[in-house]
Amino acid sequence: MDSFLDFFSQISWWGWILIVLVLVAIRDIFLQKKHTISHNFPIVGHLRYILEKFGPELRQYFVANNREELPFNRIERGWIYASAKKENNYEGFGTDRDIYAHHHIFINNAMMPYQISENHPNAIDKTFLPCAKVMGAFHKRRKPYRPASIINVSAMSFGSLSAKAIESLNKGVKIAGAYHNTGEGGLSPYHSHGGDVIFHFGTGYFGVRAADGGFSMEKLVTLVETNPFIKAIEIKLSQGAKPGKGGVLPGAKITHELANIRGVEVGKDVISPPNHTAFSNVPEMVDFIEKIAEATGLPVGIKAAIGKLDQWGELADIMAETGKGPDFITVDGGEGGTGAAPPSFADHVSLPWVYGFSDLYRLFQNKGLSERIVFIGSGKLGFPGKAAMAFAMGVDCINVAREAMMSIGCIQAQICHTNRCPSGVATQSKWLQNGIDPTLKSERLAQYFKTFRKELIEITHATGYEHPCQFKMSDVEINVDDHNLSKELNKTYMYEKTPVPFTSMQDLKDCLYLGGKN
Repeated sequence: MDSFLDFFSQISWWGWILIVLVLVAIRDIFLQKKHTISHNFPIVGHLRYILEKFGPELRQYFVANNREELPFNRIERGWIYASAKKENNYEGFGTDRDIYAHHHIFINNAMMPYQISENHPNAIDKTFLPCAKVMGAFHKRRKPYRPASIINVSAMSFGSLSAKAIESLNKGVKIAGAYHNTGEGGLSPYHSHGGDVIFHFGTGYFGVRAADGGFSMEKLVTLVETNPFIKAIEIKLSQGAKPGKGGVLPGAKITHELANIRGVEVGKDVISPPNHTAFSNVPEMVDFIEKIAEATGLPVGIKAAIGKLDQWGELADIMAETGKGPDFITVDGGEGGTGAAPPSFADHVSLPWVYGFSDLYRLFQNKGLSERIVFIGSGKLGFPGKAAMAFAMGVDCINVAREAMMSIGCIQAQICHTNRCPSGVATQSKWLQNGIDPTLKSERLAQYFKTFRKELIEITHATGYEHPCQFKMSDVEINVDDHNLSKELNKTYMYEKTPVPFTSMQDLKDCLYLGGKN
């Protein structure tokens, strides 16, 4: 035994390296059958898999230029990070963006900017920017709601995001005076830190789920009555990442906490069907919306990614004939989002936001319905320039998801679906979540929102208006082709936005329904 140990003790460090490499080569050639590259090129072939694994990170930091990454390039991420930290978010020596590129946005500034008075709300608070419309006003809901911020947190559930991320977002919207959409995972304790909440549910009815997996009105009424910070209800028909496809939450992820929140069994796979069971057609959906509004008193809206318009046309006809229907419509872009989805869906199913929204808005406008609906845009709109374009097209509020995640630390690692998010934002790993300080991150979310609103107000004033709702489609141009490189939005999308009733920012500040104060 001693001689055996002596033999091994005499092997140098480089000898051990050679032994390990020989063993790896034997394994590659004779034992493994899965990988042709490592079989044909033992040892060296492993470098290919290592580089493939770390390729996205290498490109992100060393290869890609400032403007070429997707879904968000380095300049966009940098602006969010700097804005959230209240750092210098300016850029020097002019823009490095190709301003002649397809879909580049131009905002037509006025010769004389809008001038605010000494006592104007924006002279007192440079970030004060509420929604110009009141949710539920047309249908006379018992508890109308005017969002106190035109930028808010989009639907991202606890389960998709971590507990500390949800807590940070909710505390942040409280500071910023915005609202927080729960996503379809139900209302968790982490949504309950004082911020306004829009309760969102999909086909799984999590949080308002009956014993048979269907919808429970009793649970929804109880939820609303015991949580007065819930200001509106949103029914998800589809989402940009995977419209028309249900989701699967593996049983291994269903902890006791998640099971209690979602109303499901511990350790059992939860499959969300593509269709609702509470309704099966458009008339039934309208009846369902009205029942919820009557039972809760809250504004009720729907969220969808846009594709075919025939059923939307049917909805518009019913609304025009009966005076019933959703109080708000959230239009999600087909660009995809934080939800994990097959590339075939994320890449090809449903329209990008700018096309989907313009089609839908024009349809409802033609029926004389655009004034009664609060339109919410969701699809990479978390930047002041894009927001100005969205408001010119008819949006009343903006929901942001990935931009909000970046403000609290997301680094666009693009592994949200693996439970290995290195920033702790999109994972249920307790260890990875430990890096998130909700007190600090909530301040950063709030500061991002405030910076966003401040810059959008400044753009609005530069174009001669007091509130973004006053933007006209002719105020924004977009590059569309080589023959007429830049066209105004109304000429590009072939409609004129309906003017939004607006008197003054002071009237919005004095509104009884601002931030759900009623």
